[in-house]
Amino acid sequence: MAPPILKLDDIFLSFGGAPLLNGAGFQLEPGDRLCLVGRNGSGKSTLMKIAAGLAEPQSGSVFRHPSATVRYLHQAPDFDGYDTVQAYAEAGLGPGDDPYRVSYLLQHLGLTGEENPKNLSGGEARRAALARVLAPEPDILLLDEPTNHLDLPTIEWLEGELQKTRSSLVLISHDRRFLEKVSTATLWLDRGQSRRLDRGFAHFEAWRDQVLEEEELEQHKLGKAIEREEHWLRYGVTARRKRNMRRLGELQDMRARHRGHKGPQGTVQTSLSDAKESGKLVIEAEKITKAFGERVIVQPFSMRVHRGDCIGLVGPNGAGKTTLLKMLTGQLDPDSGIVKLGTNLEIATLDQRREDLNLDDTLAHYLTDGRGENLLVNGEQRHVTGYMKDFLFQPEQARTPIRELSGGERARLMLARILARPANLLILDEPTNDLDIETLDLLQEVVAGFPGTVILVSHDRDFLDRTVTSTLAPANPEAPDGRWIEYAGGYSDMLVQRKGAEAERRKVEKAEKEKSAAVATAAAGDTPKGKGKLSYKQKFALETLPKEIEKTETAIALCEKKMADPNLFARDPSGFAKLAAELEKLKADQARMEEEWLELEMLREALEG
Repeated sequence: MAPPILKLDDIFLSFGGAPLLNGAGFQLEPGDRLCLVGRNGSGKSTLMKIAAGLAEPQSGSVFRHPSATVRYLHQAPDFDGYDTVQAYAEAGLGPGDDPYRVSYLLQHLGLTGEENPKNLSGGEARRAALARVLAPEPDILLLDEPTNHLDLPTIEWLEGELQKTRSSLVLISHDRRFLEKVSTATLWLDRGQSRRLDRGFAHFEAWRDQVLEEEELEQHKLGKAIEREEHWLRYGVTARRKRNMRRLGELQDMRARHRGHKGPQGTVQTSLSDAKESGKLVIEAEKITKAFGERVIVQPFSMRVHRGDCIGLVGPNGAGKTTLLKMLTGQLDPDSGIVKLGTNLEIATLDQRREDLNLDDTLAHYLTDGRGENLLVNGEQRHVTGYMKDFLFQPEQARTPIRELSGGERARLMLARILARPANLLILDEPTNDLDIETLDLLQEVVAGFPGTVILVSHDRDFLDRTVTSTLAPANPEAPDGRWIEYAGGYSDMLVQRKGAEAERRKVEKAEKEKSAAVATAAAGDTPKGKGKLSYKQKFALETLPKEIEKTETAIALCEKKMADPNLFARDPSGFAKLAAELEKLKADQARMEEEWLELEMLREALEG
């Protein structure tokens, strides 16, 4: 086993009251891709800052290998002193680093490098910060919510970059699919302490549930043991005083352990307030269009939304998702065409920009709209502090200004408000931003079980797959031109349908092209003896190529299996490079043989009429 390049041991940190970190720690070895998970407010970002050297624990030890380079993704990057994004990103390079990496990364992150840092949006600032930390390819890469504000194509590109990087990673993210694809180990931060699972995030939730079940069982056993000892204390036969004093001391210890046990933080508990049922047809759009100057956002588009539908809008940033959403809900008039809204609609909206938040409001004032101490939820009067508890807020936070909440707490507060409003049409624009995994589970259950209609915009692939019944996406995601297509099912279903349609189109085009070429060849008498037959060499290749392709596929599978070993690169870098080169050659050979076989098969069919 390689020695760790980063190690945190027995970290303690408290800001008064219960400790935020109490004995937490982890170690990072070369090639590790560790995801750091836990509830909002559990101390994940604080632990990562301690690892980066940006914060100091009150006790505990931190070891970083003296020669290791470290880069940390700042949530709020400091652009002071930089005239362009390019200059800011290049400032993160070391003496021997390649400046071309900065241009390459900025291009894939949708930036030119010439932007003025002072004019960047929050999303653009995050992309610039990503380019700065990725460009040097450091030994240790610490990424706190790297996918925030990124669109789906960029998230998928980032996954590929991180999967092939040589850097050891520590990741914080609430994007399940991203963590599943990138991580090889999981660190769970819970109640101030850390537990490690040497498997990726895909195995985390089952393991977490098992740990909590075992913990609950241990507490139950401890409670029963205390009952037995208390019964002995009251009714047992008096024996030697020394032994009795020992048992009494053990009983006091058990009581202290039982009282001191801090159970896991509760889960958000709520359901959406009921509203009157809407009409069966909720939205009808007929040939609607929208353009801003020469930029076409929506070409003639028609669709019907029925009661009970859950529709997801996906696509790259700037494709027009929010514009189309506003047109469908009557908030924005189309340039042409008609949008008809159904009857009895009661709409509740969650805005990704948090424009509904007045940061000077208190939590209680925001939830009740300033109408006293109570609010109506599902026809029942609820005191605001009781309702806040359902969303994991403490009663003493009722008078806390919203500006003092973290991003995750603000998202949870907005969710609490929207779920208290009677609605039969939910409009959710990026609802998953800043929510922890447990709150995401609640939102998923609410959306999936909602009897009304839902239209949502999201970049969370897992959330889309678990909730939506159909997906709206640009026809050309790489260069959106205003054409939108509705696909049945979630995001993964859309990818399958899109891939199938594209493959079918290419197959038809290729078949027509090859058939025309074959007929032209036969007519020109280029085949043997001018009789329109395959040559012996062509027949032999047609018969043997499938077997050769099959052998190559087996070799590719074997090669990929070897490279799947997460410790291979750290153990044998040259062997890893050799395998990668071999895999690339095998795939090229496979593509060449498949192309040759397809051409010969098309030629045979054309010659046989």
